[in-house]
Order: sequence, then C-alpha cells, then structure tokens
Amino acid sequence: MRTPARPPLTGLKKKLEEARAERARSPRDGFLRETFLLPRPAARVKARECFDRWPKQAYWTEIESWFERPDDFIEFTIRRLPTAD
Repeated sequence: MRTPARPPLTGLKKKLEEARAERARSPRDGFLRETFLLPRPAARVKARECFDRWPKQAYWTEIESWFERPDDFIEFTIRRLPTAD
C-alpha cells in the first residue's frame, strides 16, 4: 500500500518567514514605536500631541529618530512605554 503524498507547505513556510521578519524588525525592549511621515508643521503638531498624551516622565516618551525628507517632509519615530506603571 502506498502512503499519501505530503501536502505542500509553502503557505506555512511563508507565514513563518513573515513572523520571523516581524520579530526581527521590532526590538524586544518593551517600548512601543510609531513612525510618521508628515510635512514639517504637521510633524511638530503630532510630536506635541504625543508628548501631551504620553508625558515623558511617565512613559519615557522620546523621538527615537528623525530624518528630513524631500519637499520639507519629516519622518520621525516616537518611542514610549505602553503603560505608566
């Protein structure tokens, strides 16, 4: 009697690779990160909103990185703790 052929595992392999890539992109340090790409005036307003909503003293909020992009756009990443405990 012949054993049945194994089903293709390409879908499972793809999901595992995606999950591993996601884990590699997000560091395991407990911080939440949000990245924004906005015109300079809107970037200032957004950063101020984040600092008002999640104060630095409680959430350790900070601008982790920022870059000037063409046409006066600013790309920045804000890092903060998920809770103020």
